[in-house]
Amino acid sequence: SIIIPVYNGDKWIDDCLRSVETQNFNGKLEVSIFNDGSTDGTISKLEEWRETLREKSISVTLVGYAKNQAVEQSSGVYLCFQDIDDVMSPDRVSKQYQAARSEQNSIIGSKFHREPEGSTERFTKWANTLSQDQLYSQANGVPEDLIFFLRHLELGGGLCRVDADLLMYRYHPGATTFSIHEDTIWEIRMEYIQKQVLDKWESFTIWNAGKQGKKFYRNLSTTNQRKVAAFCDVDPKKIKCGAYIYHESKEKIKPTVPIVHFQSAKPPFIICMKLDLTGGEFEKNLASLNLKEGVDFFHFN
Repeated sequence: SIIIPVYNGDKWIDDCLRSVETQNFNGKLEVSIFNDGSTDGTISKLEEWRETLREKSISVTLVGYAKNQAVEQSSGVYLCFQDIDDVMSPDRVSKQYQAARSEQNSIIGSKFHREPEGSTERFTKWANTLSQDQLYSQANGVPEDLIFFLRHLELGGGLCRVDADLLMYRYHPGATTFSIHEDTIWEIRMEYIQKQVLDKWESFTIWNAGKQGKKFYRNLSTTNQRKVAAFCDVDPKKIKCGAYIYHESKEKIKPTVPIVHFQSAKPPFIICMKLDLTGGEFEKNLASLNLKEGVDFFHFN
């Protein structure tokens, strides 16, 4: 079952549903579409495509309530989620279906590319080069998907990526990504990393004594703030300061956290550095410590 939410997507419908029509999957396909109150020509265009896909033995069902309703009314054993402004490669369903059959209880992803070409270049490179282990340790996404994704992990679900480019993601001002405030994603990820990682650690170091590292510290629970042994950095000016004083704390004696050079810091680390922005210097420094991701450090960037 291909689940597609749509809101005022008439300009994307042809490309999206044509990519469904041309799937080389040999099994049975159906499309379940959630129309979120579209006011453009979405409904009429969907009705046209309903007939086109029916000729290919692909049934189309439309609902106007919620995405979950589109899932509930579907009959497939496997669910394939697709946004209306994105396009599948012809072998997306077949390759992810085969992976899903061998990787039970798993979310199956794939590599992707962006249109326009070069948009979100760093994000695309990051996502497409994650290792299997990093799929677990570097979870990211927009809130609705991220909540689903993290809840799946909490319940013991698995993750798998087909190492083939199976999707074209469009990047445009009307995309869902632009309607989500960064702080919303931050809060979801903060809650998860504290529950799944920090609550189990006795102490840790925050890698980055700058803006992002201090924001991470301020958003920790009081209990986890007290576990922070130090900030670490490579910037001589930050290290020379000697410590970060949390003046906004409600505690009578304001928390003071040392700032040290990364070579003097003790793992485990929470890394609040953006990747691929230092000409490889940060990545080289991290590699020099011979640490294991998911055990000795987690990224939060």
